[in-house]
Amino acid sequence: MPRGVVPRQPAKTGRQEGARSKARGATGVPARPARGKTLSAKQPSRSVGDRYNPLAPGRIAEILKRLDQLYPNVTCALTHRSAWELLVATILSAQSTDANVNRVTPELFRKYPTVQDFAALTPEQLQPDVRSTGFFRNKSKSVVGAARKIVADFGGEVPAEMEELLTLPGVARKTANVVLGTWFGKADGVVVDTHVTRISRRLELTRNADAPKIEQDLMRVIPQAKWILFAHQIIWHGRKLCIARRPKCAECPLENLCHAADKTWSTVEIHKNAKP
Repeated sequence: MPRGVVPRQPAKTGRQEGARSKARGATGVPARPARGKTLSAKQPSRSVGDRYNPLAPGRIAEILKRLDQLYPNVTCALTHRSAWELLVATILSAQSTDANVNRVTPELFRKYPTVQDFAALTPEQLQPDVRSTGFFRNKSKSVVGAARKIVADFGGEVPAEMEELLTLPGVARKTANVVLGTWFGKADGVVVDTHVTRISRRLELTRNADAPKIEQDLMRVIPQAKWILFAHQIIWHGRKLCIARRPKCAECPLENLCHAADKTWSTVEIHKNAKP
């Protein structure tokens, strides 16, 4: 039997003594494991001489498999009953939380039940109803402007095409992808919010920092059939485990596939360029 010491299992909090220093060292350069120790029995094997490729099809497939096991049927957390309600909720969710938006929208849609009701408002009239979501002046202007254009140009129905959605005030690709994917079931792209941005960079699926480039990178490596679900899974993962300020790495089933520089505990080599 080969000699060696099996690594101690992490605490549930992710705060294992010395985990951070062992993973990175004082200068941020990945430290070598202690003599006679192994990093992880679960670490995916590579042939000797193979170079690490974060976009290798096998690694991508394993990430998707584990996400499916963690979050098999997740969808958008914004409460809605129509494409219009989803569009409004998504506009309001910018720089806010879904939970906060879900507290605002029931009364908002009771007060203004149809897109025509919103179109009849001025932005100033809408502002008190959406103030708690933040940036309420711009959001009011976007919601009222979108309502007016939908009534004037699309017969009162939210369009189901990317090009048409992008003509609406306040609608960029993220909002359009949410509506197309969640309501219409159309995979025209990948939703890129703050969670998707952070975690895609942590998992080395992209090195870009701006949403349009990140979306293009993800569309190249994630199968189109998974675009809608993948985005929802990553968003839920960002809320449950891969939290921005202190990710719960010790509890994460993706841990040994992740080499992020800000990990709180690691069984694999840390990559200094894998930054959120």
